[in-house]
Formats: sequence, C-alpha cells, structure tokens
Amino acid sequence: MPATARERPFLEPAYCKGCLRCVEVCPKDCITPGTAVYPGTGLIPVELRLDACNGCGLCIAACPEPFGLRTQSETAHVEHAAQEYLLQDPTELFGSKIVEGSPIRERPAKAIPLQECAPLVLKGTYASAIGAVLAGCRHVFGYPITPSTEGAELMAKMLPKLGGSFVQAVSEVAAVNMMYGAGAAGVPSMTFTSSPGFSLMLEGISYMIGAEVPGVFVNVMRGGPGLGNIGPEQADIKLACRGLGHGNTHALVLAPSTPQEMLDLTMEAFALSFRYRNPVVILGDGYLGQMTGAVRLPSRMFRPGLPSWCVWGDRAHRTNLICSIMLAEPDLEAHNLRLNAKYAAICAEEQRADAYRCEDARVLVIACNTPSRMAKGAVEAAREHGIAAGLLRPITLWPFPIDALKELLPHVEHIIVVEASPGQLEDEMRLALSHAGIQPPPITSVRRLGGMLPQQAEILAGIRESQEVRV
Repeated sequence: MPATARERPFLEPAYCKGCLRCVEVCPKDCITPGTAVYPGTGLIPVELRLDACNGCGLCIAACPEPFGLRTQSETAHVEHAAQEYLLQDPTELFGSKIVEGSPIRERPAKAIPLQECAPLVLKGTYASAIGAVLAGCRHVFGYPITPSTEGAELMAKMLPKLGGSFVQAVSEVAAVNMMYGAGAAGVPSMTFTSSPGFSLMLEGISYMIGAEVPGVFVNVMRGGPGLGNIGPEQADIKLACRGLGHGNTHALVLAPSTPQEMLDLTMEAFALSFRYRNPVVILGDGYLGQMTGAVRLPSRMFRPGLPSWCVWGDRAHRTNLICSIMLAEPDLEAHNLRLNAKYAAICAEEQRADAYRCEDARVLVIACNTPSRMAKGAVEAAREHGIAAGLLRPITLWPFPIDALKELLPHVEHIIVVEASPGQLEDEMRLALSHAGIQPPPITSVRRLGGMLPQQAEILAGIRESQEVRV
C-alpha cells in the first residue's frame, strides 16, 4: 500500500517570534529567517519555502509556541474550536441599549440667593474651602500636607453636616483617582495639596484631562525641589502650566493674591471646570494659604446640576462613556485635535489680569500671588520718587494674559518680573510674547528662592536700577 502523505507545516505569523529553532532543525532548508516585520507583533517571523518539504514534522516539534507552526488539519481544528469561544456582540445577544424617553437633557446649576452678612476674617485655605462649598462642592478627597491641610480639615468638619463627604485617601495618587470617579459622575469635587503632593497627582490629572473630567486642584506651593521646606514659593508654575502629566495636557491655572480671591477664584474654578470639562488648578503660596484677611461672601451660592455627558448610574445616562484610552492612532489624533481646539478657546476667552497704575507706566512690574502685594507697595513707592511704575498681575498663569500685556507695551520701556521662583513666571511671559510675535522691551527680574519672598525694598531697588540703565 502507498504511504500516506505527511502534511506540511503551516506558519501562523502572529505567533512566530523569529527564534529560528525551526530553521536549525529543518533537514531540507525549507525555512529561512524572515525579512519583513509582522505589523501585528512588531517581530520578524520566519519564511517557508516548502517545495522540498517531506513533512517530517521536526520544525513543528522544535517550535516553542504552541500555535506558531502546525499542520493544516491542526489549524482547521483549532480555528473550529476557537469559534465556539469567540466573544459575541452583546447587541446581537440582547439587542441595542434602549434609552426610554427623550434624549438626556442638561440639568443646569441653580443659583441660590445668600443673605448679606458682615465680612469674615479667614485664612486663605479656609476661604478656598468656603468658596468650594458655595460653588456646590460636596465631595473632597485629599491627603494632609503642610501648608494646605487646614482647607481639608475644614471640609472634613463641614461636609458631613451638608450631606457631603470628605475622604482622606491613603495617598495623593489615590485622591486624584477618587476625583476622577466623582468628576465622571458629574459632581463637583476638589482636593487641597501642596507641591510634593501635587507632583504625585500628575498621572491622574493627565487621565482626567484625557477623559475630559472636571475637578479643582488647590495647590498651596511650598519650597522645593524634593521635600524642600514648608516656606512659600512659586516654583510649581512650570509644573501647572507645562507639566500636567504625559501627552497633550493643559488646564486653566488661577493665581489668587488675597484670601478674598482664594474664595472668589475657587468658586469660579468650578464653573470653568464644568464649562470646559477640564481640571482647573488654583496656585497659591504658603503665605497666602496661611495669612488671614477680610473676606466678603458673595450674594449667591450654587446647587450643582447634572451634565448630560456624565456616568450617573441611571438608565438615562447608560450610553455614556468616560475614558482616556484610544488604541487606534487616528482616533487618538482626532481626540487631541479636539482638545487643542478647546485649549485655543480657553486661551481666547479666559485670559485674566489685574492692572494697577498701568495707564502711563514706563516701568511695568509683573508679579502674582503674595509677591504681587510687595510689588504693589514698591510701585507706590516708585511713584513717590517720580518713577512712572505700574503693576500687571496675571490672574491666569495659563493662559498667560498676553492680550492685557500687549495693550500696555507701547508706552512701557522696561519690564521687571518679580517672583519666588527661578524664573518660571518670566518663562511663561516670554513664551506668550514669542507666540504673539512681540519683541518686548528690556526684561530684568527680582527673584527669591527656597521659601523666601521678594521684599518691597528689593523690588523698589530693581525699579530704580531699570531707570539708571535706561539713562
């Protein structure tokens, strides 16, 4: 009887790692190293030329992958068995997701009038906490860190009485991911932290930006790098404006300078966060978090609404998806282009600055947070000495208020940037000037580091030196 023909091997390139064991054992040299990358794995599978193959099966026995090399009959059997275990489309099994009634409608936030009361004397972190409550925030997640802890402590006392919750997470990493969940459910949430803790939150912030989830981060900056100290500093400006995690990430960065602005800008931060479906960062410094000041409450507070895009857990919202992963490159590119359009809208609509005695200023001082208060005093002192000085205080650090600066430049002869950092505020200003195609006048700086703040006398000296250089 004639011998039964032995089956020749069949290569499944998705399982071949190119180890070349089959090449070594083939007695007929029917298998050679590959020359092309298989796009599904990024590896180079071997190549078969079976004209001289006698079906000995040595290559199949040598293959370390169970499905790399096999016979045609084995391939058919495996594929048939695999069909029985294929995941099936739930739509085919159970039908499409049917949402009863009309499409989801946005439930807007509701303003509630507040009775007028006498001013309160509050430290900055307390003012921010009260601003969050007035904005409708009832969910706060955080981990204690000086000099921001008092804000979280006040929230822990207030929120249970208001039907809310404060959760002390096991770490800042956990806190930001809790905020991701709360924001995805469409509820206002926030955290209080300081520089090292904010650094730990960056991955979660990147996820929130990618998934377009709102949330407010109050970062009371302290000295660094590393653990540094608990003195006031402004060295997180670069981090907040340019370093919010990997990828294409931006968030509005607000820089208050008084306890009153800590309250007002915290309230505004929640509105902006939901308007743009994006985190908002409030940058204070150690002094601003701890100093007290007179604070007037607004004329109204807010009851939060329910956005149509959120994952609320009810039938009406069951088709929504909150996610920051897009495995198909064209999809991720399209998503990034849409994010860029949102960033452009923020830059066009949300630049904010406060100008003091700038209408005729020849020397323009630029400062924010607590150093802007010293700078304001230096401007007044310079005016008394006959120097036409003014103060431009950026309230948004991203986007930098280049439009306000551009209006002042025709009569400005010198710019002095005052900051408690190694030039991070100046870098934001210079980058904004460059993007706007503006050639600025001479720029000098007054800087302190390590928890030290620029003093009025130092700033005044810088203003005087700018006039001496010009002369």
